[in-house]
Amino acid sequence: MKRKTLLKEVFYEGIGLHKGKNIKLHLVPMEKGGIVFKRVDMEEGKNEISLDIENTFDLTRGTNIKNEYDAKVHTIEHFLSALYIFGITDLLVELDENELPIGDGSARVFIEEIEKAGIKELSEDVEEIVIKEPIYLSKGDKHIVAVPYDGYKLTYTIKFDHTFLKTQMLELDITEESYKENIGNARTFGFDYEIEYLKKNNLALGGTLDNAIVIKKDGVLNPSGLRYEDEFVRHKMLDIIGDLKVLNKPIRGHIFAVKAGHALDIEFAHLLKKI
Repeated sequence: MKRKTLLKEVFYEGIGLHKGKNIKLHLVPMEKGGIVFKRVDMEEGKNEISLDIENTFDLTRGTNIKNEYDAKVHTIEHFLSALYIFGITDLLVELDENELPIGDGSARVFIEEIEKAGIKELSEDVEEIVIKEPIYLSKGDKHIVAVPYDGYKLTYTIKFDHTFLKTQMLELDITEESYKENIGNARTFGFDYEIEYLKKNNLALGGTLDNAIVIKKDGVLNPSGLRYEDEFVRHKMLDIIGDLKVLNKPIRGHIFAVKAGHALDIEFAHLLKKI
């Protein structure tokens, strides 16, 4: 497989989930250098953050990265998920705030913008992560396992002790086509009882029913309902694809995840890095 970048620059503006501010996103094609985030609102020379697993931090409610000068970018997982599926390995990502635009809560806007820009194949090859023997990671009732497979397959199970959302499971071969049809449009979600806590802690200030699913005791608050009956597990698959993109390499294997989240995903990525 070859390294890839965009054919053209991308300009996009949208609201950030946590700060609720308008964010200007500028994607600039690069021939080499990996994926680099640049905070244009900060001092030059201290405002670039390379996509590197060693730069991740605070994985409680999203995947975030920072550099040694404390320049930070939050909530990058949906964007990374779209980059993974198109094989984008080299890109400059300019932002004037500390998070990515949330779009509609899925990866849809990033898919659309990448497709409009087009993709350029570069001359250098990208090294794959090939699962040759089983790899296990468990923390309590949360598990991730990878086994050999000729392709990239995900099997994901979520389990909640909730009156509406309980257990969902989905298995899918991950290709560009299957991702766009089954995963990329699945939105982030939360529970109605979390809203007050999040607002008090200056989180989800930009969250609305237009960019997140809010679950109540007997359904969802969103007037338009769900895009898929099992949209929740599909979004978790979107997340883990994005989280493992911190390694910036394609994966060849079958990954099973049960109740995993950003912290476990990144810990598992550390195991994959050692292969």
